[in-house]
Amino acid sequence: MTVSYVYLMVAIAVEIVATSLMKSTEGFTRLWPTLACLSGYAISLVALSQAVKGVPVGVAYALWSALGTAAIVAIGAVFLGEPITPTKVAGISLIIAGVVTLNLGGAH
Repeated sequence: MTVSYVYLMVAIAVEIVATSLMKSTEGFTRLWPTLACLSGYAISLVALSQAVKGVPVGVAYALWSALGTAAIVAIGAVFLGEPITPTKVAGISLIIAGVVTLNLGGAH
């Protein structure tokens, strides 16, 4: 695994944490959760910008957004009591299929 993919995994992980904190900010009215959330997004974008030095931007962004989205749906279901509906499952499946398709296309 190249260092670019390490940066990409860091970007994804930090984005997931930042998004998970979003609800606790209560509309950005609580200082510390807001600072943690915004800092997480900033760190994630810096790591993503480093990742695209060695990973095609389309592939990097597809992985970043798809894995983040899938993880947030799972976190919402497990920790926030949000329902997992057939529509959500279909949507996540389509996102994953799109990312797989992009990756099969190669880095041209």
